[in-house]
Amino acid sequence: MRMTVEPSYSPSSTTPKEELEWHQLPKHPLFTTTTTTHTASGNSVSRNLLAYDGANRLYLWDSKNNHLHRLSLRLGDPDPTSVLAASPSKVLQTDIVLDFEVNRISINRNGTAMLLFGNERLCVMYLYGRTSKKDDVNLICRTISVGSQTHSLGNNDIRVLEASWHPYSDTHLGILSSDSVFRLFNLAVDLLEPEQEYYLQPAGPGRSRNASSMCPVGFSFGGDHLWDRFSVFVAFSDGSIYVICPVVPFGSLFQCESLLEIYNDAHTFGLMSTNSVATSNATYAISWLEATFPELQNQEIEGDSLSFSRARAYAVFDASLVLQGPLRRVGQSGNEDSVGRSAECEGRAVSFLYNSVSKDSILVTAWSGGQLQIDALADEIQPVWSVGSPPRLRLDSRDDILGLAMICESIACSRMEKLDHNAWLGNPPPLLRLAIVDLALPRRAESGYNISLFIDTLMPERIYSLHDGGIDSIVLHFLPFTSQTNGKDDTMRTPSVHPVLNTCQNGSASEPSICGFVSLSDSFGYSWIVAVTLSQECVVLEMKTWDLLLPLSIDMEKKNIQSVGQSNERDIQPIISKELLSGPKEVLVPWASQSLRAVAADSIEGRSTLHQYFKLFHETYVEYAHKVHLELKHHAPQLKKIINDQHTRLGDAHQKLLKVEEKEHILQKRVDRAIQMHNSLEERLQHLRNLPGAHKKPLSKAERQFKSELDHFKEVELDALHSSVEAVSARLRRHMHTSKASQQQKKISGKKISAGDDQISILKSALEKLSIVNIENSKKVKIVESSLNNTEKISGESSLPRLKNC
Repeated sequence: MRMTVEPSYSPSSTTPKEELEWHQLPKHPLFTTTTTTHTASGNSVSRNLLAYDGANRLYLWDSKNNHLHRLSLRLGDPDPTSVLAASPSKVLQTDIVLDFEVNRISINRNGTAMLLFGNERLCVMYLYGRTSKKDDVNLICRTISVGSQTHSLGNNDIRVLEASWHPYSDTHLGILSSDSVFRLFNLAVDLLEPEQEYYLQPAGPGRSRNASSMCPVGFSFGGDHLWDRFSVFVAFSDGSIYVICPVVPFGSLFQCESLLEIYNDAHTFGLMSTNSVATSNATYAISWLEATFPELQNQEIEGDSLSFSRARAYAVFDASLVLQGPLRRVGQSGNEDSVGRSAECEGRAVSFLYNSVSKDSILVTAWSGGQLQIDALADEIQPVWSVGSPPRLRLDSRDDILGLAMICESIACSRMEKLDHNAWLGNPPPLLRLAIVDLALPRRAESGYNISLFIDTLMPERIYSLHDGGIDSIVLHFLPFTSQTNGKDDTMRTPSVHPVLNTCQNGSASEPSICGFVSLSDSFGYSWIVAVTLSQECVVLEMKTWDLLLPLSIDMEKKNIQSVGQSNERDIQPIISKELLSGPKEVLVPWASQSLRAVAADSIEGRSTLHQYFKLFHETYVEYAHKVHLELKHHAPQLKKIINDQHTRLGDAHQKLLKVEEKEHILQKRVDRAIQMHNSLEERLQHLRNLPGAHKKPLSKAERQFKSELDHFKEVELDALHSSVEAVSARLRRHMHTSKASQQQKKISGKKISAGDDQISILKSALEKLSIVNIENSKKVKIVESSLNNTEKISGESSLPRLKNC
């Protein structure tokens, strides 16, 4: 009895479960329509328009109508090999108009937000935070744009290379852009400004090997293993791999048990070391752990009282992280080998994948020539800081860290330091080459192949590669720490490559025909892969998982002892057994012939002896004849069937001979045409040999090497230079834009200041004029007062005589 998980429905959904119809996923009405999705603009764009949330919900992006389909699934019910989907499916629409083409979609950890990823922009669609609802099937969801100031300017050439959700957070999104900057956004806090910015500087001035070493290709977050969970792996187009550690999203949750493991490791192997460099690095790491996770200083964390710890916002104020790398390959002798591209790989690196299998950290790099380079970390990762390079912090009013930005440079180590891989010395971990897998793709494109890498959700040892020719499965049979070879190199098994789905037509893949891929698994150990083509066709394949990694146990010694004839006789089943073919057993007479002459035939002894002979012959010959009769009777239908099969095969052979006789003249004409074509080609070859250029000497080894370097520069370095120039020009335009804005602000402020001075001078002059007028008015008042006084005196003197006379 198989248990099934019913699909969950939101409370606002009014579609009753009784009205749902369950179909096999390839026969779902969504895939039986004749609609066709739009093809990507160019073969260099990788597309994956499928996503699975792990809770039996499958999402498909419709590029033609720009909306998202959500299908509820039943895995392995009722047939273990089947995948059922509910009909009708939900249609989720964005509440804004998308002005870019969606190439990839990705769902976050808890299945609540969907990333819509394009070359120029990216948006996040909240699946359960919808703003309105059209009907029971069509839902309108809230959609936001992330980092629009950086990636959405009108004249901006900064492209989004890769975007991925952080495995330890539901709201943090990592973005790697073409300007060699890794940004970590916290969608719950700010959509425009990143929470963390890391400017990647793989080589300083004068130390750059080539242009491709500065052009990033992709990144991947680390897995659940020691310091890998705080690491970001970045791959560049020349195949070099770098590590940034530690990088932790603010507010993310981590298991206290794993934190205690690396905390105790830093105390044991770092602080106790006699090397001052190791002690310094361990001190920085311990201080970072104690500030980021304050619970580590509390002794109660060792019990069961606390299982998870939330990361605080913290950054070392006087040091920035080191871009550790490039990671070099170590050989069997323990010496480090070349870095980046191997001799078997062609073209440039196009994609990158990190995979964690138990204690092994696997790094897979896909090349445009159709090869996969599989490496494993031969040592553990430790964090490294560059002292004297302080980061830039963005603080709030309470001096809490809202964001940080730092320049991560690569430190050049000497040869002796590279060979010393002791703990906490700051040296990047070396790589152990596991295998170079050639996918043997059918055609060689001018720009190379575009390969995407995926991990099997049930068996991490299996990696799927999605390319122009279809889908391949690569199974890793040997891993350094988890293998059971007991140190014997002769028992190491190379990865097995199996083509799962072939989309080539006439032996060539003109364009990528698969636009969606996802891996499914259930709790019963069954695994499937789902692929969707551009013609809206769905393919579901069950993948074998049990006993896939177990080696074949063949005893070669016992096999060599057996002869070829015995193995052939064992394989051929005889019609009549060997016992019957050997004839009846030899009759053994129990009495001597001389004693029989003295016995009379009619006596009792003679009769008993005769009876014994009859019994002996009956057991020997009659029973043998009976066995022969029964076996011939039993094999008669089988012989009849064999004869009928032979007659049928004879009739088929006769019909084929008749067809060959009918087509004999056609074949003869083809042979004659082939002979004529062969003769004409010989004549052309003879004419070409007579040309003067045919007698030129072949290129020497140095010339061939120089030609290969020119081809590499043409295919890889030129594109890298173009992208570098675009990124630098974009940065220059942004800087000029900001400088012009600041100059305009200064001019405006200067004008305001000058305008204020003029007004002050005018006011001063007005005050001076008013003071002069006031002085003149005061003088006039004094004159008037003096004149009035004089008039009063004259009038008083004239009135006195009159009084005397009176």
